[in-house]
Amino acid sequence: MSQEQDKPGEGKSDKSEENLDNTEQTVRKKIRQNTPSPSRVNTLEPSPPQFVSVEELMETAKGVTNMVLAHEIVVNGGFQIKPADLPENSLEKRVRDIVHKAFWDCLESQLKEEPPSYDHAIKLVGEIKETLLSFLLPGHTRLRNQITEVLDLELIKQEAENGALDISKLAEFIIGMMGTLCAPARDEEIKKLKDIHEIVPLFRAIFCVLDLMKMDMANFAVSSIRPHLMQQSVEYERKKFQELYEKQPNSLDFVTEWLQDAAEGLRSKAALAVDDGATSSNRAPVLCPVTVQNHAYLELLKWDHLRKPFPETVLMDQSRFQEMQLELDQLILTGAVLLVTFNAAGTALSGLPGFPDKLKMVIRVLLTGLHLPSFNLSEALAVISEKVSAEVNTCLSQHGFTPFTPEKEAAFKGQIQALGNPDNTVCRLIDSRIQSFLESYLASGHQKFLPGIPGGLGPIQKELEEIAVKYVRLVDYNKMVFSPYYDAVLSRILNKEESPQL
Repeated sequence: MSQEQDKPGEGKSDKSEENLDNTEQTVRKKIRQNTPSPSRVNTLEPSPPQFVSVEELMETAKGVTNMVLAHEIVVNGGFQIKPADLPENSLEKRVRDIVHKAFWDCLESQLKEEPPSYDHAIKLVGEIKETLLSFLLPGHTRLRNQITEVLDLELIKQEAENGALDISKLAEFIIGMMGTLCAPARDEEIKKLKDIHEIVPLFRAIFCVLDLMKMDMANFAVSSIRPHLMQQSVEYERKKFQELYEKQPNSLDFVTEWLQDAAEGLRSKAALAVDDGATSSNRAPVLCPVTVQNHAYLELLKWDHLRKPFPETVLMDQSRFQEMQLELDQLILTGAVLLVTFNAAGTALSGLPGFPDKLKMVIRVLLTGLHLPSFNLSEALAVISEKVSAEVNTCLSQHGFTPFTPEKEAAFKGQIQALGNPDNTVCRLIDSRIQSFLESYLASGHQKFLPGIPGGLGPIQKELEEIAVKYVRLVDYNKMVFSPYYDAVLSRILNKEESPQL
């Protein structure tokens, strides 16, 4: 049976992204489609979506011939092979369904002939045999012998020609072997196969479960090869960038500007600290290259992607930094609303099981599409203030507390609506503490534990830590690849800045 006919999970593009209804995901899709400016055509392209075929994955594991895919596996801890369903009513889906139906109808008509014809069925058994053998490890000698012996195609053909073929018995063996080789998560699918007694529906279901098992094996391979792939990918990406650098010596211009701005930003902060009496020395402290790098990476989460060129070394991950920037912007507003809420309602409600999560869900739903041009933040915050106020008053009444007075409710709603002001104190406080947390996480190397969550961020701790893990994994990998270039650039920058003081 051909792949086009019977393996609907493979060979597809990532067109399923076009069918996303969630507006936030739509924004992210548009980000991924953005291309670099014309001045940067020859630099590395942003990473593609993560839906790839098993064949591509195996090729990457063998020799890291596909740098972008290898990069995706290494930096994306949640990377998985997933089935991409074709959009409903699409031409491609209709054609595929017609072809599939024609094949299975042909198989059914062959089996109903007198005597039955098993040509198609034997081909299917052959494909199933090869698939089962592909799941085996080198040490699975007994299982390999069983599969080879029972699914001997020559013997099966002879039985079919002599009218002695028991197709149901073959199907029973196949299902049993699938149950032996599948992951525990597929036990329920295997159990359902045993309840199908008609041959054609059974074979269709068998191939569906085999496709799932292929993805399970591929995802297991991803988790297994990631540690081994790391060093190979680091060396490969550094080599490819060096080739680019040798052809285009100006390939570090934006990196230099990026690190220079970071150094100047730290100098300015140090100067302000001196002016405020926060340090006893009148001389600005000597900057540490690691500190400058960490500060530079934090600036990527505040980047103006429309007006400012992105540093060459992180261009492949520009879409990832943009996505985290979107997530953090929404998280800042969510944290600010929750901080205002629990300050107004008292700490008793913040400790109620499930209540903070309920409020978070309401807020995040109403902030969906925050970065779309059509999104009206003032209107959204007005609706949020109404919804949250109603939830708080209901909860206060249910737990024996006094609900808000009309005056306090109006003031509370006004505080939430004021969060739309770019200079709002609460938002700036939440933003500052998030930046401090991420900076501490970068500095700590996250060897054992995450740094403590700053005050006021408790209600959004889970979401913040998830972003932090993704962010630091990305930064650490980028440092491993490009550290020689960063060291050289920072050496020039810092020596130049410190020379007048010598």
